[in-house]
Amino acid sequence: MSERVLTFEEALGEVLAHSRSSVLELAVETVELLAGVGRVLGAAVVADRDQPAFDRSTRDGFAVRADDIGSALRVVGALRAGERWSGSALAEGEAVEIMTGAPLPAGADSVVMIEHVQFEESLLRVKAGRSLRVGENVVPRGAEARAGSVVLPAGRVMGAAEIAVAASCGLGSVKVFARPRVAIVATGDELVELDEAMEAWQIRNSNSYALATMVEAEGGVGERLDVARDTLEDLRERVAEGRSSDLLLLSGGVSMGKYDLVEQVLLEAGAEFCFTGVLIQPGKPIVFGRLPRAKAQNLGDRKQGPEGPFYSGSAEWTYFFGLPGNPVSTQVCFHLFVAPMLRALCGRSEIAPRFVEARLGEEVKGGARVTRFLPAEMAGGWDGVTVRVVGWQGSGDVAANARGNGYVVLPAGVEQFPAGLTVRVLLR
Repeated sequence: MSERVLTFEEALGEVLAHSRSSVLELAVETVELLAGVGRVLGAAVVADRDQPAFDRSTRDGFAVRADDIGSALRVVGALRAGERWSGSALAEGEAVEIMTGAPLPAGADSVVMIEHVQFEESLLRVKAGRSLRVGENVVPRGAEARAGSVVLPAGRVMGAAEIAVAASCGLGSVKVFARPRVAIVATGDELVELDEAMEAWQIRNSNSYALATMVEAEGGVGERLDVARDTLEDLRERVAEGRSSDLLLLSGGVSMGKYDLVEQVLLEAGAEFCFTGVLIQPGKPIVFGRLPRAKAQNLGDRKQGPEGPFYSGSAEWTYFFGLPGNPVSTQVCFHLFVAPMLRALCGRSEIAPRFVEARLGEEVKGGARVTRFLPAEMAGGWDGVTVRVVGWQGSGDVAANARGNGYVVLPAGVEQFPAGLTVRVLLR
């Protein structure tokens, strides 16, 4: 197999291109509105009526005709939110007391704020120097949305704002895309499960827990398979087990060591490799590609799981990532490359990794020939955000990784990054 090592930008472009073209069909299910939190809309939400459904006051004050405010006005009634005006249309020289959210009475065209008026002998006057234009302090009917218009497109993740929109349209349930099933395989003779006794030279299988957590956070269903030992037989069994999933993640076994057998087993299984390494630190040995998809034994069982139907996806390919085994490498590669593919399989419209900008809080030495993504801590507030690299002992340092809340991005070929420099930070 020929090696194909890409720059970070090239590799990300490859993943994004495959992500956007990988989905042939996504299964859709209907869930109760609050059960839709965190799920991806599978069908657009449309307004069931104009929003607002009436000309709505945005202030406590008095509904008037703007042309009348130079004269004394007679208050002919009051109107609260949730009420409708039952009197006749406002005539010249009349005003109606109105509360925020109430519908404008017929004949009125604006609202003067209560703090801008005064009473003289029971007549209302606008204070000297105050003006009022037609439509002021009023949201016109349909200004937010027209009946039948799309207020939430398919592909949006349902958070509090989206739930509020759906509720405002009277929806007690929403259509969402089914969650993709992700097979997770940790590899290595050195790995011990949490409930097993361990020797001093062994390590606990933390990667599969981290991957399952990140998969769930992105909207997928993570399935931790048994650890694959460093034998061809064990790896073949796990790959065969995982290739009927919607996405296959393997951690470890992708470097150049004698027992790094993942690529060989994938190749035997008919894999097509998109790349076999990326010029980043940590995470350089990552591999990405696709396998001919295995047919499930029972399609009905395949689509239905304990949390509802799974993504039905392409019947032709299962995409895979071979991730480096060091925990920080695994997590960096997930955020950079796996998350975009998983978001696409979830039906999301926005899939790219998320970066923000911050100022370096201290000088950082450069000179690397690869793009570095170092554990870092962002902090700040109104005055701006700063970021500092967390002291760490390399890509196996899970404690240092947990002390950070993102990864500072240091481009290749730059000798020094001075304090105060604006840099990108990968969010996690």
